[in-house]
Amino acid sequence: MAVPSDHFPAALKAHLARGITTVCRAWALTRRDGVVLGFTDHDLDLRFDGIVFKADTGLTAQALEQTTGLSVDNTESLGALSSVAVDERDIEAGRFDSATVKAWLVNWADVSERVLQFNGTFGEITRVGGGFRAELRGLTEGLNQPQGRVYHSACSAVLGGASCGFDLDALGYSAEVSVEAVDGARVFRMTGLAEFDDRWFERGRLVVRSGAAAGLVGIVKNDRLTATGRVIDLWDPLRGAVAVGDTIRLEAGCDKRAETCRLKFNNFNNFRGFPHIPGDDWLAAYPSSSDDNDGGSRQGGA
Repeated sequence: MAVPSDHFPAALKAHLARGITTVCRAWALTRRDGVVLGFTDHDLDLRFDGIVFKADTGLTAQALEQTTGLSVDNTESLGALSSVAVDERDIEAGRFDSATVKAWLVNWADVSERVLQFNGTFGEITRVGGGFRAELRGLTEGLNQPQGRVYHSACSAVLGGASCGFDLDALGYSAEVSVEAVDGARVFRMTGLAEFDDRWFERGRLVVRSGAAAGLVGIVKNDRLTATGRVIDLWDPLRGAVAVGDTIRLEAGCDKRAETCRLKFNNFNNFRGFPHIPGDDWLAAYPSSSDDNDGGSRQGGA
């Protein structure tokens, strides 16, 4: 792992200069749900920064490619699947997607002598013969993401996010219920919730609060209020098992239209779209003395 020597603490530089060293690698992995896991290729556990780095988890890392400038640092991590550290069910459920990763070079005889060599996130994760292979991406990976604002009629904010400012905990916009029937972790049936209009939760979120799939989130495709109760259908099945009796939270949905923002959420002051921007029909229109050029859809020819 190529790290400039002037980034090494003086004590660690002196230790490396001796020729005979007691160094190893250590990794800290923080999942999006807040769970922190520590790994090391040393034969004994290490402890620093409030993290226990386990020696028996079988995680190793390949050579790290680091460059100057804005190129993306990258490497791969290889590990064994075990119920103690990395469970196959957690990978399937997406709990390790985009997890943050830090990697140190550590003097295991004195863990205060260490240097951070990598800081980034998990990329693509694949399973290989009883283990897993995870791509590690450096912080500059974020520069590959599109930046800037899109100008269109729909709102660009995420409902309940900072730019939206709406409080989904407000009365009438979320509910917690127990699952009474579930089909393939995608279709949920429950009684009650009759106080919410039909289709109220469409395009909203379903968040699992308890059970094996706790923390997983799905987007509601269909929400139907029937004579026997409510049926919630997700766009994609949750990547974890949901059982009858598990608690879920349903959040009101938003279709990003100005009318919905104003009438359903009374939040038009924070609307982040451009409802009066000309559409494609208007932009393609041409002058005509026989038609009204008011921006509306053209019927037939000129």
